[in-house]
Amino acid sequence: MSEEKLSRKEKRRQQIEEMRALMEENGGVVKTSQLYTLGMDYRRIQSFVDSEVIERVKNGYYAMNYKKKNEQEIIATMFPDGVLCMESALYCYHYLKDKPYKWTIAVDKNTSKSRFKLEYPLVQPYYTEPDVLALGVAKIPFGNGEMSIYTKERLICDVLKYEDRLEKDDLQKALRAFIMDKEKDVAKLLAFAKARKVLSKVRNQIGVWL
Repeated sequence: MSEEKLSRKEKRRQQIEEMRALMEENGGVVKTSQLYTLGMDYRRIQSFVDSEVIERVKNGYYAMNYKKKNEQEIIATMFPDGVLCMESALYCYHYLKDKPYKWTIAVDKNTSKSRFKLEYPLVQPYYTEPDVLALGVAKIPFGNGEMSIYTKERLICDVLKYEDRLEKDDLQKALRAFIMDKEKDVAKLLAFAKARKVLSKVRNQIGVWL
């Protein structure tokens, strides 16, 4: 009987190590179907959740020490197809000093809304046409890897296009920071402004300072 208990403990320990390795290979978060490949069923997975060995990130997704993880690691893992935009992009470019309480991410308009039902971190999706989503995308170091983000010039055009969604103070801070940015490209700004149909806004609100 004692050998049987020991055997169960060893098997449990082995499964925990297998889960840890699988999660490390997948950026810290895995799907239920991936746990099934380790020979687990739903009841077994639930027992690990109940004993707080793993955490349910959201329906069908699991992690270890999820809330202790860096938010950037989680965002990069959960939304590799997304593009940082609006407040989150402004923060990453240091145009805003305070980190927004939610992550703003542009995604394909056909993306399932259920992906964004996270308790942590909070995410606000911007559903976008595929051709618009791909316009002016760059990469920045993010978490343990990298993440897509809109270029500064494309970002400022979006900020002006959706200025009613921003706090007025944040809008002014962002515009001032862009004007002072020595690395800005005015030619690119005007090209994106035309594509995003905000050329008059760019000229009226910041053109005089460029």
